[in-house]
Order: sequence, then structure tokens, then C-alpha cells
Amino acid sequence: MKETFYHELAMQLRALIEDESDKLAVLSNASACLNDALTDINWVGFYLYKNGELVLGPFQGKVACTHIPLGKGVCGTAALSGHIQRVADVHQFQGHIACDSASNSEIVVPLIKNQLLMGVLDIDSASLNRFDESDEKGLKQIAEIITEFGF
Repeated sequence: MKETFYHELAMQLRALIEDESDKLAVLSNASACLNDALTDINWVGFYLYKNGELVLGPFQGKVACTHIPLGKGVCGTAALSGHIQRVADVHQFQGHIACDSASNSEIVVPLIKNQLLMGVLDIDSASLNRFDESDEKGLKQIAEIITEFGF
């Protein structure tokens, strides 16, 4: 069921952003699209890799941290490792950065183009263990589309 959901979401997102050449517009609409489609989330957006750190980009949700060092928190760990970070309970994650105390689980997908880090897609939930392997696979596909058109 989730596979179908993510396939349809990927097609919708591609149609929404494929003809847009402005990165800011692509990322803004992508965050709005994901916020509208995903359930049980309280933050979705992007951190962009600039000057050796992650800097807040377009998002939907409460006020967020603006600068994240590589290797720090879930976002910085995903960015430094180049691997998706799916965290069932962020309070158990060593070095977690608590931008919103309501967040309890998180998934972060690195955005990599031509072997270069562009940023990360970050999604938080107030529920523990919100994200599973199906979400990880689906969001990886979403991130590939965003990277193709957003960078």
C-alpha cells in the first residue's frame, strides 16, 4: 500500500516541479507537496549544503535550527555519511539537535548529485517510530526526483 502511495506521490511531485528551473521554487513546492501528502508529520523541509555546513532551506513547520554542522544531529550525520538516517526515537540518538521538542522520530535523506552533497531532506514526526523501511524506500525515490530537478 505504501509503495503505491509513494509511486503516486513521486509522479505528482515530478509533474509539479519538472518544468521549473528555479531551485528555490522547486524546493518550496516540494516541501509543501510532502507536507500535504504525508500524515503524522510535524516538520518537512530541506537543509542545503553551503560553506561546509547545512543551512536551513524551504520547509513547512515550526521555526527551525538555521545552521547544522556536518556530523552533528540526525541531519548532519546523514550529510556526512551520505546515508539515510531513520531514527525511531530521536531522544536516543547521540547528539540529537532538538529544534522542536515535539519531534520524537525523524528520517533524513541525503541529496546527492554527481557524487556531491547538495543538502538533505528532513522529516520529523511527533510519533515514535513513525518511519519504516517502506517510507525510507519511497522517500529515497522522492529525494532522487528533487535532486534531479532542484539542483
